Formats: sequence, C-alpha cells, structure tokens
Amino acid sequence: MIIARSPMRISLGGGGTDLPSYYEQFGGFFISAAIDKYVYVMAHTAWNSEDYMIKYSQLERVKSIVDIKHPIIRAAFNTLNIQPNIEICSIADIPAGTGLGSSGAFTTALLKALHTYQKNTLISPHELAEQAYDVEMQDLASPVGKQDQYIAAFGGVTCFDIKSDGHVHVTPARISQQTLHTLEDNLAIFFTGYSRSANILLKEQDDKSKTSDSSMIDNLHFIKALGFKIQDALESGNLHQFGLLMHEHWEHKRLRSNGMSNSKIDELYHLAIENGALGGKLIGAGGGGFLMFYTENKRQLRETMMKVGVEELRFKFDFEGAKLLM
Repeated sequence: MIIARSPMRISLGGGGTDLPSYYEQFGGFFISAAIDKYVYVMAHTAWNSEDYMIKYSQLERVKSIVDIKHPIIRAAFNTLNIQPNIEICSIADIPAGTGLGSSGAFTTALLKALHTYQKNTLISPHELAEQAYDVEMQDLASPVGKQDQYIAAFGGVTCFDIKSDGHVHVTPARISQQTLHTLEDNLAIFFTGYSRSANILLKEQDDKSKTSDSSMIDNLHFIKALGFKIQDALESGNLHQFGLLMHEHWEHKRLRSNGMSNSKIDELYHLAIENGALGGKLIGAGGGGFLMFYTENKRQLRETMMKVGVEELRFKFDFEGAKLLM
C-alpha cells in the first residue's frame, strides 16, 4: 500500500499572474502558503485483477486507460505509462470547487504515489510540480496556472518567480517565526456557501490576456506589483500593512470579471471589514469558495460570522509539501 498526500493552499499575493497567457509575455510572481488540509491518494496492486480500479466520488473498473473517465487520472496514467492491475483511491479534507487548489493538490499527490509505485522515489518537488502542471495544462488543455501544483509540491510560505520561458524560481519567504505565528493566528477563513468551477473565470482571464486586453493586462501588472509589496510586508513583519494590502488586492481582483463576486459575498466582506478585518479576499479564481481575512481582533470577527451562520475553516501552515506517508 502506498499513501501520498499534498496540501491545499491559500494565495497571499500575485495570484493570476501564474497563467502562461500572462507570464510568457511579462513574467509572473506569486506568494502562497500551504495549509494542513490535504488530498490523499492511495495506490496498490489490485489482487487477482488485470483492470484499472479507481475509487473517488465514483467507482471505475476498466481494461484500458482510454476508458478512464477521470481526466486527471487518465492523463497521469498516460504520462507515466501505468499498466493495468493497479487500484487507486483518493480522499480529501475539503471538497473541490472551494478555491483551495484541490485539483493541483490531487494531481501532485497522485503523481507522487504513481512514481513511488514505479519505484521512482527520487523525483524532486520541482519535477513533481512541473509534471503536475503539464498533466493539467498540456494534457487536459485546462486554463490553469502554476500556483497550485508548485505550492502543493513545496509547501511552506513560499515565493514563486516565473520567467517568460516558464521556469519557476522557488524561494521560501524570509519570515521570522514570530511573524509566522502571528500571521497564522490572525488569518481567518470562512466558507461563503458557494462552490464553483474556476475554469470559467480563468478562461475569461486567459482569453483577455491572449488578446492583450489592456484592462486585464494592467490589472495583472498591478496584482504582480502588489505581490512584491505583500512579500516585503511579510518579510519585514509589518502584518498590519499586509492586511491593508489584502484589501487593495481584493478591490482590484474583483474588477477582472463580473462573475468574481456576488451580492452575498460582498455583504459578507463588508460585514467582516466592519467587525475587525483589515482586509481580505476570495481565495482562488473567485465566484465562491472561501473568504480569507486578516484581522487583529479575531474574536470579534469570529463571533460576527457565527451570528450570520458562516462556518470557519481553522488551519495551520504546512511546511512539508507533497510527501509519502507510507
């Protein structure tokens, strides 16, 4: 039995500049934090079977890779030339469609398990992240960036600088332990009640970037510059400034698309700002999922959200990235 896991993530700055339609022209930059919510993938040899046996929210038992319905598993099996007589099972702490990068986490955990199954235990985090990106972007033609796969592979609170040729320079954020603990304590995540697919919003951004839409390009330029400011605020320990920059980030992020927010999300955001949050934003592409806030009065914010029936997701940072558990 092989068990691999990868962490989900929260985006702290620069999100959206990791799509090739942007970074191939201008280079990208983002800073993300892995959290202790995971996707787990189990793999082992199927007993007395020459089939592919796959268990997730559905159950598949097929003779050929081309008959596999799950697109990521099908693409990963093709990439690694996985032979029949294998059983795959996956579970996750948080369901997909909530903006925490579950697809990238799943892909990295799956590939980690499959490489181990093939007795290739020496794959580096960089190789794992790039292969996961290729599976999602190239094999599936999905409008995704590199953020989710890279932070899932590396973990930590990490800065990623993407060159125009696609190479990603990875640097752990130089944040003191005291600042890390305070950041972890003062961030709060609440579920909006909406799940969504990121593909529609990402495709809209991707299409506009490819046609050099000036408003989209200018918006992403601003978000990237803000990402560097957020890095500086975190590394200097100025978390009050980080909170204010989060608010500025959200005000510009929501301009990318009419589907980025809705009246309910706007209402929750303004309620949080009125009750202790310095700033916040939707995690992920937008449209639903989790709202994240930075606050210096977490008790007031929690009590306010509890009164309106909004569920909090409590978390800690993960510093291990994709790993083999067994």
